[in-house]
Amino acid sequence: MIIDFHTHIFPDRIAASAIAKLSQEAHLSPCSDGTAAGLRSVMDRAGTDLSVILPVATSPLQVEKVNQASVRLNEEYEGRGLISFGCIHPAYTGYKEELKRIAALGMKGIKIHPVFQGMDIDSMPFLRILDQAAQLGLIVVTHAGQDIGFPGVIHASPAMCAHVVREIGPFPFVLAHMGGWLDWAEVPLYLAETGVFLDTSFCFGKVTPLQDGHWEEDGIPMLDTDIFLELIHTFGADHVLFGTDSPWTDQKTCLEMLRSLPLSEHEKKQILGQNAQNLLRLS
Repeated sequence: MIIDFHTHIFPDRIAASAIAKLSQEAHLSPCSDGTAAGLRSVMDRAGTDLSVILPVATSPLQVEKVNQASVRLNEEYEGRGLISFGCIHPAYTGYKEELKRIAALGMKGIKIHPVFQGMDIDSMPFLRILDQAAQLGLIVVTHAGQDIGFPGVIHASPAMCAHVVREIGPFPFVLAHMGGWLDWAEVPLYLAETGVFLDTSFCFGKVTPLQDGHWEEDGIPMLDTDIFLELIHTFGADHVLFGTDSPWTDQKTCLEMLRSLPLSEHEKKQILGQNAQNLLRLS
């Protein structure tokens, strides 16, 4: 079973405008139209069995509306290869009740994005949320490291994420972009013994964004293959999840790159789906 643990979509009515806005901010070309149907097409081309959708609330006013849309999507696509997590915002005051509702509705976890949400992940508002999520058994996926749309802005560094684990204790905590986008040298220093999971999203190949003065003309240096393999061996293949950040990278291309790496078939099986099945408690 192939599971992409890190994807994004938008409601059909706003997908075109949302993708256009985000493409402009990140200076990237999307690999799909940002709809559920578009993601299904990407999955069919790649041979992916399941995609986990990670919604983000960029304001507290969006939380309930986005979560309700996630409930509807889970109902519509039950057994059809898409499942959505919930979302929460650090300034949302009713977080305890909303997290309980998310768990009661059968959603497996939540996504947070400290950069988009403008707050350090180890600040007290986030720590309260993550502690409650841990008590409810919810998976937490966070953007980690820098963000292509916000050069130099860091609200979830490896050190901050390690602080979260020290404060809360072990819980199903997934750090996107192999633990810290563009901050990969710090990932093993702070996180190697914490039990966190890393996802492989938006780490492969070379990204050349449109020029706006923030990035070098020859593109952004993505994760070196040797360092990627070192991270897998440091954290263990049982703590790495296949993810693409679709629609920002292509599932088929990412699968081909991962399958080409000098890993054992067992390690590839773990990363491509087995670990995700375990985390999601799928039979």
